[in-house]
Amino acid sequence: MEHKLCKMLPEEIEKKSFEIITKELGERVFPPILEPIIKRVIHTTADFEYADSLYFSENVAELAIETLKQGASIITDTNMARSGINKKALESLSCKVECFMADPNIALAAKENKTTRAAAAVDHAANLEGNLIFAVGNAPTALIRLYELILEGKLAPKLIIGVPVGFVNVVESKELIMETKIPCIIARGRKGGSNVAAAICNALLYEAAGRVI
Repeated sequence: MEHKLCKMLPEEIEKKSFEIITKELGERVFPPILEPIIKRVIHTTADFEYADSLYFSENVAELAIETLKQGASIITDTNMARSGINKKALESLSCKVECFMADPNIALAAKENKTTRAAAAVDHAANLEGNLIFAVGNAPTALIRLYELILEGKLAPKLIIGVPVGFVNVVESKELIMETKIPCIIARGRKGGSNVAAAICNALLYEAAGRVI
């Protein structure tokens, strides 16, 4: 039996999805520079609560876009987030994405220091040169370590995307980052995930590269 579902190309599906999101948001109005970020997170999660729970520090989108245009390294805490970030957009801006979680040296450092691999990966990334953006979608310990290094004056990222998901130290770690003066985008509460981290990165990359949806 032939179904009646329409056959659409990926870009057509994405365009239609954003039209549906815009319609369902109704009369909600967001700052134009933040709207693509909010809508892309909703598109990724099908969760409209993000329209209210996403926190943006002052001028964070403008600062992030300018940083990406200058070239930056995005550090993720999962390979899933790394895989989800658009490589063509990265390349067009001379940016790159790194994830050190599977590095044997990171595992060894975590064991020796009795910490998590996520925290050890942050320590490793802190030694990198250039513009650094941290996109954390899974590990609150990564945010906690970022907070510690920032307070110690050992690290000053251009942007922190703090959207880990879960129950233990998740809310608290996000609140810590919001206390710093580092530009940040935070998913307040327990929700988040690697897909959300990647979605925020992509929204910023598309804006910086001139692709607007």
